[in-house]
Amino acid sequence: MGEFKKKIKLISRDLKYKGTIMNIYDDTVEVDGNVTHWDYMNKCDAAAVVPVLPNGNIVMVRQYRLAVDRWTLEIPAGKLDGDEEFLTCATRELEEESGYKSDNIEFLCDTYTAAAFCSEIVRIFVATNLIKGKQHFDRDEELVTEEWSLEDLKKEIYSGNIKDGKTISGIMTYAAKYNK
Repeated sequence: MGEFKKKIKLISRDLKYKGTIMNIYDDTVEVDGNVTHWDYMNKCDAAAVVPVLPNGNIVMVRQYRLAVDRWTLEIPAGKLDGDEEFLTCATRELEEESGYKSDNIEFLCDTYTAAAFCSEIVRIFVATNLIKGKQHFDRDEELVTEEWSLEDLKKEIYSGNIKDGKTISGIMTYAAKYNK
């Protein structure tokens, strides 16, 4: 690992916006003697899950995302509630969004959503031994589940049709870890 020479010091953090799932700050930072401003967003952490059916296909959810004004294809995911554990959140979100339960959920990887300005970590799991249950959407959600082969999902990623970072991280890490 290289040696870093510039000293970086946070001088102050001023809250500019307080939201329901994020706070946005103006950070005053000293970088090697030069004072500058960086944007910082503190956002709730989240959990996501790659649900793998016995036939090897993956259960995906399609939902509308206002920030990008489009329907996106994603792995089931959601924010942690309070001091909820990542695994508890992943288990809950799997059932809420996909309608499946699992007795075998394993850690896959962690990813920062946007490390340049956001503290959010998404912990991604893989779930097998899926048991069909019932979806439980939040009142403001509308989701459609879709079953996809891993190869077709990789093609969607390579072609740029899937742009969601947690989904790309989850699908590609699953493929690499399990030699798929």
